[in-house]
Amino acid sequence: MAHSKSKSKNTNSDAHSNGESMDAFTEEAIAKRFVTKYVEKEVDRYFRALVKLEGSDLHMKVGQPPICRVHGKLKPLNRAPVTAEEMCRLLIPMLETDRLRNIFNEEGGADFAYTIEVDGVRWRFRVNMLQQMGQMGLVARRVNNFIPDFRGLHLPPTIEKLCHHEQGMILLAGITGSGKSTTIASMLNYINSLYIKHILTLEDPIEFVFKDDKCLINQREVGIDVVDFSIGMKHAVREDPDIILVGELRDEETFMTAIHAAETGHLVFGTIHASTSPSTIGRILDLFPEEMHSAIRSAIAMNMKAIIAQKLLPSIREGVGRVPTCEIMTFNPTVKKLVLEEEDHKLADAIRIGAEEGMQDFTMSLQQLVDDELIDRPTAFQVAPNKDALKMALKGINVSQPGIL
Repeated sequence: MAHSKSKSKNTNSDAHSNGESMDAFTEEAIAKRFVTKYVEKEVDRYFRALVKLEGSDLHMKVGQPPICRVHGKLKPLNRAPVTAEEMCRLLIPMLETDRLRNIFNEEGGADFAYTIEVDGVRWRFRVNMLQQMGQMGLVARRVNNFIPDFRGLHLPPTIEKLCHHEQGMILLAGITGSGKSTTIASMLNYINSLYIKHILTLEDPIEFVFKDDKCLINQREVGIDVVDFSIGMKHAVREDPDIILVGELRDEETFMTAIHAAETGHLVFGTIHASTSPSTIGRILDLFPEEMHSAIRSAIAMNMKAIIAQKLLPSIREGVGRVPTCEIMTFNPTVKKLVLEEEDHKLADAIRIGAEEGMQDFTMSLQQLVDDELIDRPTAFQVAPNKDALKMALKGINVSQPGIL
């Protein structure tokens, strides 16, 4: 949709300059966006192959056969390389609106959602159509229909307990591909099975499609359903949610809107790029100028319920691909006090001391995964932040230091 900053008398020229004819704003044109029936396209066969292979991504490049990423590895489909002419024939029909075609031509690429049916089931994909070396190409990510539960993900019991909070903020920290979105999806789906609430998600992209159980769930995708996170969050607080998923907290405005939602009685889930739970505090503060740090620390201490840092590790158990190792820091009085007093360097000790309250550091998590025969010892030591502490833990020696605080 075109957005104009000028007065209404300029609407015509603004709409045309953004690639939208006035016909796009008629009642019929708007309705067509939402009620158009699924029409089979030639390219759908490759999306269908991705689903059948249980792959995560589809890559299409001129001079190569279509390639699927399956269990983390690239696997070319058994067919001849795609020619430039065939690629145009396959991909251009996917650009179904004037707006998409103009974005592709002007920016050299376009992001959009794409849906197909496979054996009567609708599958959604996040598509990036691109130009490279003068040729058309495509990368598509499959959006998961199935949401695993806590047991299937081998998550610690504390994760389940966090789902019963009525208000506050819960953050998942980790690098890209660490399973943050999967953990949050399992938490939201657990809430969906228990409570009658309104869950609103704001995601870029949507990675799991929820089905209403006891909850009413609305999912909005940035760039598809709403222009950006900032506008989406402004809308969110007016859409009567009980629970809000804000996706990634990537800037000052998004975090402030999210923490305000937590302050006003909502349960807010979010993700952030940080390697540990304690370091997440500093990562949040980095979003703000130094003169605001004291106020942000107060907001975190008052509203944060837990920060969970996560990494994915290869499993040795048959039928299990990867398992998460989790560091969990819940905001008990000790953690709140340390955050307020800017003693973040003591948070790691507070986590170890808080083990009886459900907290755990990566050493405790790795020990449990080894004991449960989900990962092997070499894998555990490879990612252990403190190899000596892990060695002692595996020998049954308690490494908690109650006197350090």
